[in-house]
Amino acid sequence: MVQKRSDRPAKSEAPTAPRKRGRPRAYEPDVALARAMDVFWRDGFAATSLDTLSAATGMNRPSLYGAFGDKRDIYVKAYERYRERGRQRMADIFASDRPLREQLRQIYAVAIDMYVSGEDGPRGCFTVMTATSEAVFDPVLRELAVSGLDEMDRAFARLFKAAQAKGELAATADPALLAQLASAAIHTLAVRARVRVPRKDLEAIAAAAADLICGRPKDR
Repeated sequence: MVQKRSDRPAKSEAPTAPRKRGRPRAYEPDVALARAMDVFWRDGFAATSLDTLSAATGMNRPSLYGAFGDKRDIYVKAYERYRERGRQRMADIFASDRPLREQLRQIYAVAIDMYVSGEDGPRGCFTVMTATSEAVFDPVLRELAVSGLDEMDRAFARLFKAAQAKGELAATADPALLAQLASAAIHTLAVRARVRVPRKDLEAIAAAAADLICGRPKDR
């Protein structure tokens, strides 16, 4: 059987635009840095290898170097990210006009939330658990740790000066020394959380620290 020949021109297909390949999510700087931070937070600086960072971020070594620099550079950027996240979570509490005792308990509650988090279990504080362990050997990381501790002390000192002006603390109280005491409570919460002290015990320590600074409530 002979097929009839069509006089109509064959329908031409419009050229298909090449599909754009999106960058894998792991290659987005914020995502990759968050994953690097998690690795450092879990394993510490010395025990973290570039191979581990590469596996966690989905980036090969040349890509890591190109995006962030060497291992120390990656750590510094991850630490800065941790600090910024802490500022964001604490800013409203430090800036609020609530009673001092309530502010302290909220600050410690947020800290405990951060310290007991982690896919592999409680991680404690990034500064206390990672930067301080390297401070003896590395002046750059030592400066990071010192600046992190100083920033917390200054934030507490401002809080206590404001409370003193409102009459919540005695005029003879030393805001700078109280700030170091409040920070020390933060540090012990971090260490104890890391070794899996139960949350209820951490909360009891936080409440005792607030009472020590503010004085025990009169109804107790």
